[in-house]
Amino acid sequence: MADLWVYRVDVLVMDGDDEPDITSYEVVTSDDEKIGKVEDATEEAGRAWIVVDTGFWIFGKKRMIPAGAIESIDPESREVRVSLTKDEIKKAPDYDEVRRHEAFYQGELEDYYRQHKSATGS
Repeated sequence: MADLWVYRVDVLVMDGDDEPDITSYEVVTSDDEKIGKVEDATEEAGRAWIVVDTGFWIFGKKRMIPAGAIESIDPESREVRVSLTKDEIKKAPDYDEVRRHEAFYQGELEDYYRQHKSATGS
């Protein structure tokens, strides 16, 4: 994957000119763990991500996951599969709604996710 913040071409299936609404889709990790649901998904060019509400398994924390870490989107099963393990997501920085558009915050997240080869496709 070339860019961590861009959906892979083979992942994002467009419905006309619109991206599919994946809000409330179940998020499944590379180790086949269901870790929560998509609470929000951006459509920003070059800065796309999903926000996952992880529920009780990490004390109600949310995680912001770059679009490039998404391996597949299945509208029939309403699942988003990511290239990260449950443990990698658990150890990721907490989601900060106030700072989510700040370049420095996104840089912190990028540093974390780039450390994990599974997130970058390397």
